[in-house]
Amino acid sequence: MLLKRTLPAAAIAAAVLTLASGSLNGPLSAPVQVQVPALHRELAVTAAPNNVQAAVLRGWGPVKAGDEFSYTGAPNPRKWKVYDGAGHAGKGIRSPKAWNVANGVATVSGNAYGATGGMAAKFAQQKYGRWETRMRTSVRDPKYHPVLLLWPNGNSSPNCAEVDYGESLTDTTLIKFALHYACAGLQSYQTRAERKIDTTQWHNYAVQWTSTSITGYIDGALWFTDTNRAHVPPVGMHQTLQLDWFPTGKPTKPSWMQVDWVRVYR
Repeated sequence: MLLKRTLPAAAIAAAVLTLASGSLNGPLSAPVQVQVPALHRELAVTAAPNNVQAAVLRGWGPVKAGDEFSYTGAPNPRKWKVYDGAGHAGKGIRSPKAWNVANGVATVSGNAYGATGGMAAKFAQQKYGRWETRMRTSVRDPKYHPVLLLWPNGNSSPNCAEVDYGESLTDTTLIKFALHYACAGLQSYQTRAERKIDTTQWHNYAVQWTSTSITGYIDGALWFTDTNRAHVPPVGMHQTLQLDWFPTGKPTKPSWMQVDWVRVYR
């Protein structure tokens, strides 16, 4: 199914925020020192300025929870549980030292040896809602995969629910949306979408989760929808931010992901 959404120029202009995005000057983060068959649905997205927010454009109202990263140091421990242990699929390591908050952004760095990071939100652990995150990456190694996702509370879901609403894999020119509605290994367990995008530029990624649907937006423009109620996660979920390492045996180039803010709406 091909869905196009065209917005009046006035509507787009009204949604553009004048707040400056976080940025860093010079080195973005010190190296991490650690010893250690799916249904494809591609939706065309009308080009929009990359500072347009779905929340503003679609009237989601006030922010309920989140993090503006307007502090310096480690991620706020009242808001985030930072991973400390084995990496994705047991590869490499997720270290708290991979994270640094400064100049209005949170940066997670992955080094040449698979020392990287991730963290899970302690806020807005809820069933249904709207999340929006502003993110960019370095010109990254294809073995480092940035991902913005909703994960089940308590790490438990009877159908392995997962909502990856901004994920870039080996093809660094693509961003993907993946709604996991059944456990891997089944013939059909995901609904997916993808589009070409420059992840080294700031973009706003958003997801709306209701009792009847999952919808995704990039810079305010619709790019994913699944209205099959059987695909909607049956448990409460929360935001996580991850830079995952998928080694191939070849050398890895250090890479990073930055998050300007995470905002949750009713």
